[in-house]
Amino acid sequence: MELASETETASALSPEELETLTERLIEQFKSVFDPEIPVDIYELGLIYKVDVSDDRDVVVDMTLTAPACPVAGEMPGWVHDAVMKIDGLRSCTVNLVFEPPWESSRMSDEAKLQLNMF
Repeated sequence: MELASETETASALSPEELETLTERLIEQFKSVFDPEIPVDIYELGLIYKVDVSDDRDVVVDMTLTAPACPVAGEMPGWVHDAVMKIDGLRSCTVNLVFEPPWESSRMSDEAKLQLNMF
């Protein structure tokens, strides 16, 4: 997952604030699960990019394990709701992207262990 402030050089977010926000975002991503796979979306590697503006607007680029995923219409809303539980954020936009296509190599070792893929 790539997390960046909108303006890297003159950000209103201090490095400490960005680090704390990153930890909180990861925590919230880990609360969202693909219902067909008992692993959260962060460990599955479904979060591709997160941008945070100086005004604390969050934009998440994420994918699905398959374009025909049965929860494709719902999962962005779940991610939005999870992110918006973080105090101090103004908005959240979740974009579904399919380039590059998701593949199992994006999964963390933790996810692979949970799914017995070693």
